[in-house]
This record gives sequence, C-alpha cells and structure tokens, in this order.
Amino acid sequence: DNSLPAAAAAGLPDLTGFGGHHQAHHKSNNLQLWGNRESMNLNSMVLTNIKQSPYFKYELAEVSHLEPWERGTRRTTGLSGSSGGGLQVRGVGAGGVVSTAYCLLYKLFTLRLNRKQLQTLLDHPDSPFIRALGFMYIRYCLDPKELWEWYEPYFDDAEELDVKAGGGCLITIGEMLRQFLTQLDWYSTLFPRIPVPIEKDIRAKLQDRAAQLQRQRGREADGPARAAIEIQIPS
Repeated sequence: DNSLPAAAAAGLPDLTGFGGHHQAHHKSNNLQLWGNRESMNLNSMVLTNIKQSPYFKYELAEVSHLEPWERGTRRTTGLSGSSGGGLQVRGVGAGGVVSTAYCLLYKLFTLRLNRKQLQTLLDHPDSPFIRALGFMYIRYCLDPKELWEWYEPYFDDAEELDVKAGGGCLITIGEMLRQFLTQLDWYSTLFPRIPVPIEKDIRAKLQDRAAQLQRQRGREADGPARAAIEIQIPS
C-alpha cells in the first residue's frame, strides 16, 4: 500500500488517537457535503491550478485514505499562497502558483472526511496550520447552517498563526474564525457565499456574544472597586 509513505512524504497530519470535545456524540459520523460535490465550491481558476499543481499531482496522488497518518507533520506550516512563505490560505499566489494549503484542502475533500476525522484536525496538537485546514474545510464544504455550531466553541481560542505568505498577519484561531464568518474575500480568494438569512443570524449572534463579553469584563473590572468600597464602610 503506497498511501502511507505518500502521506508521510506529503506532510499530512496524523488523524488517529485524538478525540473532539464539542460535537455531540450522538450525531452521525458521516458529514453531508454542501454545494458542488466536485469542485468543493472553489472557483474554476483555483481548482484548475490545484489539479495542475505538481504537489497535488505527484506528492498527494497516492494518498488514498486518512488512517493511519504519519505523526509530527510540522512541515505543514509551509502552507503558502505561493511557492514559499507561511500560511497563505489564498488560492493562487501573485505568480499564479496555487497554495499548498489549498492542495491539501482539496485532497482532504476528495477523501471525504467523517466527523471524527474533521474534529481531530480542529484539535490537532502539532500545528495551528493543521487546525486551520480543518476550519477551512468546514467553511468550504459544510452547510452554512452548521458554521456557528462548529466555530463558536473556538472563538476564544488564543493559539496564534500567521495567515499571510511572507509573514505579517499574526492572528488567533478565534479571530480567524470570526473573519471566516464575516468576510467573503480571503486574501483575494472568495469563500462560498453564506445565504443572507444565515449571515444575518450569525452577525446577530456575534454582536450578542460581543455584548456579553463586554458586560462580563465590566463586572470583572468593577469587582475590585466594589470590594475596596465595602472595606472602607464602617461596621
């Protein structure tokens, strides 16, 4: 079986031995794909560049299943939008070279991840770039109605990654996910459009969440002040 050495050579993550923490256990392990089942909802230029990429055609060609992966895949941090750089999760770089990130993402799409495998990506301990692939898979492949349920538990995730090739855009996982939900354009590559009613609902939930956090921070800031006042009140 050539898939295991191919997976190791390609720098793909080990998806065994890690469990998800927020998806309900009673849900089906099968994931229903949303939208175009052939293109992964990518635009035609990005998809063509992926299929013509030497990395996709040769290094990923013999990978035929997900388990077991080779562990310690930190070279996945080379997810660049062009032939070099950091995690540039854009489809095509300035020179027309498709990103490693999108090649890996489309390969995962062809393998049809199940719920457990996707959850393992989201919680993977090796690299935030591996985790980012899982979150991108959700944004491109799953029903927009499910985005909030998948993303919301990670809004406070403080792990950082640089999402721009060449560096210069360090953000947290949580901030990246909020951008996934509120921005259609991602470094000159378009995400699938979220239907307007769902988008409005997501934005309302984000506003409610921000207001709750602000109130909570206000209470936390007021706590020491109240304690100091109470101490000064004579008995």
